[in-house]
Amino acid sequence: MCVFILRSDKHTTETLFSLHDTGSAHLDKILYSTFNLISLSAIFSGCLYQEYRDSSKKQEVEQRRQCEGTAAQAPALQLQLRSHTRSLSLWQNLPAVQESGLLTHLPQKEVILQEAIFELVTSEASYYKSLELLETHFLRNPSLFSTLSHSDMHFLFSNIEDVIKASERFLMDLEHRIEESILISDVCDIVHHHAANYFSVFITYVINQGYQEKSYRRILQENGPFREIMSQLENHPRVRGLSFTSFLILPFQRITRLKLLVQNILKKVEENSEREMNAVKAHKELEQIVKECNEGVRKMNRTEELIGIEKTLEFKSKSVPVISHSRWLLKKGEVLQMAGPKNTRTLRSKKLYQPIYLFLFNNLLLITKHSSSNEKFQVLDSCSRSMLRTEDMDDQGQMLACVFVLKLLENQEERTVSYMMKTSCMSDKLRWIYALTPNLRTRFLSDSVLIRVLDCPQVQCIQSYSSQEPDELSIEMADVLQVLEKTEDGWILGERLHDGERGWFPCRVVEGILNFELRAQNLRECQRIQLAQGGASRGRRMRAR
Repeated sequence: MCVFILRSDKHTTETLFSLHDTGSAHLDKILYSTFNLISLSAIFSGCLYQEYRDSSKKQEVEQRRQCEGTAAQAPALQLQLRSHTRSLSLWQNLPAVQESGLLTHLPQKEVILQEAIFELVTSEASYYKSLELLETHFLRNPSLFSTLSHSDMHFLFSNIEDVIKASERFLMDLEHRIEESILISDVCDIVHHHAANYFSVFITYVINQGYQEKSYRRILQENGPFREIMSQLENHPRVRGLSFTSFLILPFQRITRLKLLVQNILKKVEENSEREMNAVKAHKELEQIVKECNEGVRKMNRTEELIGIEKTLEFKSKSVPVISHSRWLLKKGEVLQMAGPKNTRTLRSKKLYQPIYLFLFNNLLLITKHSSSNEKFQVLDSCSRSMLRTEDMDDQGQMLACVFVLKLLENQEERTVSYMMKTSCMSDKLRWIYALTPNLRTRFLSDSVLIRVLDCPQVQCIQSYSSQEPDELSIEMADVLQVLEKTEDGWILGERLHDGERGWFPCRVVEGILNFELRAQNLRECQRIQLAQGGASRGRRMRAR
C-alpha cells in the first residue's frame, strides 16, 4: 500500500494509489491508503533549475564515460549512476513505486522509459520553482520596483509573467497526469498541446532578450540605487549565489532543454505506437518554437551588425549596398596579403605582407584595409560569394604553411583576380577556406592540414563554450557532435547531432567518444528520430488526401 502526492507552491493536489500484488504478472485495481507520503517538491530538497540543469548535464557526460566499452549496458549504467546520493531522483526509487511491486513486473525498457518521462516532469517542477523565485524575489520586490521606471521594468522583465502563467498551467497538467497512475502513461501529448497553444510566449520573451541584456547593463551603470538593491538581492541566501541574469535566461534554457527531454522519450518509446506519435508531434512543435526563437534573435542581431559595419565602410569607387534582409555576416578578420615576387629571400621580408581586412557575408565578400584614421575600412574589392575559389598552399613548403590563394572569378570590375593570403595559424587558414568556399568543389585542400579519422568520429562536450566568432558553434555540456574536420593546432569543425548545427570549437572543451558501439548507437537514435518525424509527416499527408 502506498500514497503518491504531488505538490507545488501555489496549489496542492493529493491522490492516493495502491497496487495490490496477487502474485500474478498483472496489476490489480487501484485502492486507497494513507501512508508513505511522497511530495514532488520534496524530491528536489529545494533544488533550483539552474542547479538541476548543471547536475543533469554532468550526469550525461559521466554516463557516456562509463559506457565506453560497454555500450550495450548503457541504460542500466544510467540508472546506477543516477541513483547516487548526489544525483537527481529516480522514478524507480520512489517509495510508492518500490512498495507497489511494480518493478518486479515491468520490462527494463519500460523502466527506462518511465525514468525519461519522470525526468521531464520533475525538471519542470524545478524550473517552475526558479521562475517563482524570479517573480517573488526580484519582480515583486517593492524596493527594486521603486528604483525603476515603467519602461525599464518592461525592458528587464519583458513578458515573463506570461511565461510563468504558461509554465504553471503546464506543470498542473503534468501533475494531473501523474495522479492517474504510478505507472505514467504518457506526457508528450500534454507537451504537444501546451507547445501548440500556449508556448508562443517563449518566442516573444527570447527575441526580446537582446534588449533585456543591454538594458540591464545600462541600468546597472546609470542607476546607483538599483545597483545597490540588486547586489543585496543577489547575495540573499534564497538565490544561493546565483546571479539575476541566470534567472532571466531560464525560459530559453528550458524550451531548448524540453525539446531534448522529449527527444529522449522518443528514443525509448515503442516504434509505431501512439506514444511515439505523441512524442513526434511534441518534438516537432518544440523544434519549431526553438527555431523561431533562434531566428528572431539572429535577425535582430544581424540587422544591428550590418548597420554597424556599413557605418565603418568607405568605397573608393563602386558602392555596394551592405544592408539587406537576406544578408548576414559569416566571418570577419585581418589577414596578410602577399605581394611582389615570391622567392625564398622575399618570402622572409616583412615588406611582402600587407594587412587587409575581410568582411565575408553569406552572399558577398568585401576586401578592405584600414583607413589612415584607423577608424574606418576602405573597400578595395568585392565579389559574390558564389564566385570565390580557394586553394591551399600547404604542400608548397613550410614557408607557405599558413598561405592560401583566394580567386575572385568576377570582382566588382568584372575581372578575375587572385590574392595570396597568409593567416596567423593553420586553423585560422582552414577556417577562412571553409567560410569562403563551403562547397567542396570550390576549394582544394591538402591532406596534411587535416587529421581525418575513419568511422564517423564523435565527441561530447565537457565544458560549455560560447562562440567568439560568427563561424564558431556555441556548445553546452553533454552535447554530442560529429567531427567533420580537426586541425593540428586544436580546433574542430563539428555538427551537433540533435539539431544539425555546424561550426568550429576548440578541442579543449570536448573529449572523444571512443567506443564504436556507442557512436553507432548515437547515430541510430538520431536516425530514428528523423525517420519517425518523416513517417509522421507522410502519415499526415496521406490522411489529408
